Amino acid sequence: MHVHRYEQAWFYFTLGLLIVFFSAVMTAALAFGVNVPSPQGVVNPNDLSTTDFAEPGVRQLSDTVYEAYVVGRMWQWDPAEIRIPAGAHLKLYITSSDVQHGFKVMGTSLNIMVVPGQVSLATHTFDEPGEYLVICHEYCGIGHPQMSAKIIVEPVQEP
Repeated sequence: MHVHRYEQAWFYFTLGLLIVFFSAVMTAALAFGVNVPSPQGVVNPNDLSTTDFAEPGVRQLSDTVYEAYVVGRMWQWDPAEIRIPAGAHLKLYITSSDVQHGFKVMGTSLNIMVVPGQVSLATHTFDEPGEYLVICHEYCGIGHPQMSAKIIVEPVQEP
């Protein structure tokens, strides 16, 4: 069977690209430790009352470290507002009690898939004061467009 030389060239070019991309993925995974995010833990989405998600909210661990437990529920985030001072390092523990949600903090690189029964962890240091909108980027039902929250970063008060 005769294959035209241009078709052969494109075949080898495509094969070369596949080898380059596969090598890049393997190098990132093995040499640099880049991994797919894995759940931080597992909870029963039907009964969060015995977990840290029973009372969602912000907890201060030190002067500059805060943690927030957030639950995605039918078309709302609980809590709907998180307040921290500028320069604070925030650890977000997020789960869902009903369906899959997406937790995207606008203006940052925070973008987390929220799956029922899994605890997702994301961390970020908020240096700039302001309001950061949190949206759900996974269609979760008819009220999905209204599913939002805010992270309010307040300026540090000088003594």
